[in-house]
Order: sequence, then C-alpha cells, then structure tokens
Amino acid sequence: MNNVGFIYHPDYLKHDTGIGHPERPDRLRALVKHLLGTELWKKLHHLQPTAPAVEWLTAVHPESYVKSIEQQCRSGVRILDFGDTRVCRDSYDVALLAVGGVLLGVDRVISGELSSAFCAVRPPGHHAETQTAMGFCLFNNVAVGARYAQKKYGLERVAILDWDVHHGNGTQEIFYDDPTVLYLSLHQYPYYPGSGAANENGTGLGEGYTVNCPMPAGSGWKEYEAAFHSAIIPALHRFQPQLLMISAGFDAHRDDPLAHIQLTDHSFAEMTKMMMEIASAYCNGKIVSVLEGGYNLEALARSVEQHLRTLIGKD
Repeated sequence: MNNVGFIYHPDYLKHDTGIGHPERPDRLRALVKHLLGTELWKKLHHLQPTAPAVEWLTAVHPESYVKSIEQQCRSGVRILDFGDTRVCRDSYDVALLAVGGVLLGVDRVISGELSSAFCAVRPPGHHAETQTAMGFCLFNNVAVGARYAQKKYGLERVAILDWDVHHGNGTQEIFYDDPTVLYLSLHQYPYYPGSGAANENGTGLGEGYTVNCPMPAGSGWKEYEAAFHSAIIPALHRFQPQLLMISAGFDAHRDDPLAHIQLTDHSFAEMTKMMMEIASAYCNGKIVSVLEGGYNLEALARSVEQHLRTLIGKD
C-alpha cells in the first residue's frame, strides 16, 4: 500500500463565492463527508498546510498582481477581472493557503515521506494566468508548485497533466516558452476558455512542450483512452519527468452540469493508473495531484475516491 497524503484545511471553506456559484464550499464539504464514510479515510495521511511565503507566488505571478489580488479582496470587491471569479474578504488568504497546500504536497512527496499527495484545495488555479484572475481562479496553484519544485529542489523536468474538462489556459500561458515544464491537457473543445487547440504546442525553446488533446462534446472513455495512448503517454516517455503533477478536475464526468464529456468514476481510476505507471518509470512514483473543477457533488466525491483508491493501491 502506498503512502498517500490528503492535504486539506477547513479554512478553504471561507472562500465565499456567493449563492448559486458552482465553485462553492459545498464541493469540499461533500468530498470530505463522502470520504469519511469509507475505510479509505483512515488509510490516508492527513496534513494541514500553512500559507507560504509570497516569494513563491512571485516565481509565477508578478508581485504587483499578488498585491492587487490582496487589496481587492480585503477591500470587499466581489468580482475579479472576469465576471465568473467571485471573491470575499477572506479569499486572498484562502488562495494563499491553497498554494500552501500544493507546496506541502511537493515537500512531502519529494522528501519521500509520501509516495503521492492529493491536494483538496480551493479556489482552483489552472485558469489563472501570469497577471489575470479568471475561471474561478486567483493564483495558479499547480504552476507555483512546479516552479517551487524546480527552485527549492533543483528539478529540471516537471510534467503537468491537466484532465479538467476546461483547458488550463493559465498553466499553458505560464509555461508556453519553457522546455523544463511539459504541459499536457485533455479538455472539451471548443469550449471555455477558448484555448487548447491541437496546434497550440509551445513557442521558442518551449515548442513541443505543450500537448493539447481537444475532445469534442460527447467524447467518452474510448476517445480519452485513445488520446492517452497516441499523445499523452508518448510525450511523457520522451520527457521523462522527475515529478508528475496532475491538475485533477473531475468535471469531465458525465454527470457534471458544466460540460458535455462522458467519463465515469472508473475513468478517473484508469487515468490515474496510467500516470502511476509513468511516475514509477521515471520519478520513483512521485505524483502531486491538485483539485481543480468538478461541480456535481456526488460525482466529484466518488471520482476523487476512485483517484485516491488507485493512488493507494492494494494492501
């Protein structure tokens, strides 16, 4: 059985997006309640993060942007930049804590204390660009985690697989010219946020280090499995990552209200299994998985359970 961390903080519930918003505290409440009802809960290593030093955020986001988010949240602004990114006075502190959760996961996985970690954080991050909050995201949690792994531990190659149903435009933008971070995404296309065409594959030294697999509405496991075998897995074999990170959105589930992809709970277990094989081959099994989307509470909880069961493996 693998040592798998579950990183969570009750303060994640303080990020209040208002009535009717899909990215709501109930997502984490439902997830934790569901896992508490399974024997899986006791097999996980439970960790609470602290807020990181701002210097780690500024490895990705300019200091002026970080200060702007802080000022707007603390002043009582309710909407940042694009109209779908709602915040409250606590949102800056919660967003810092979300980044802290990912950095804690990186620390414990790279040290070998954990074989992998699932960061049950909010707000999500993969839509946040260098200087733009959008798509419910303030800071790009997984991007900061990747830079942290490189700067603190000297890793030369970090791979990020994004299976959220929406393209991670922010992560792509941050690393688009960077050959040290391989960004791979499977997502419904054309769909929000409009990026992620197959010909978006990086620029300059980063050309070839962005791999997009746009999936038509209605695609299911057959199409996803084919994309893994034709594009995702070969790219990972070429890259040979020293750390594998997952932008783990669960909104490609067939029950999710915000998209039109037909994956099931089991699909997420299968994708996890394939990523564990890559991680075992190149980085001693090291995986840091970061929660992104997933808006049907029951489907989210069940899918995360399957993801975690697969990471833990058999007794």
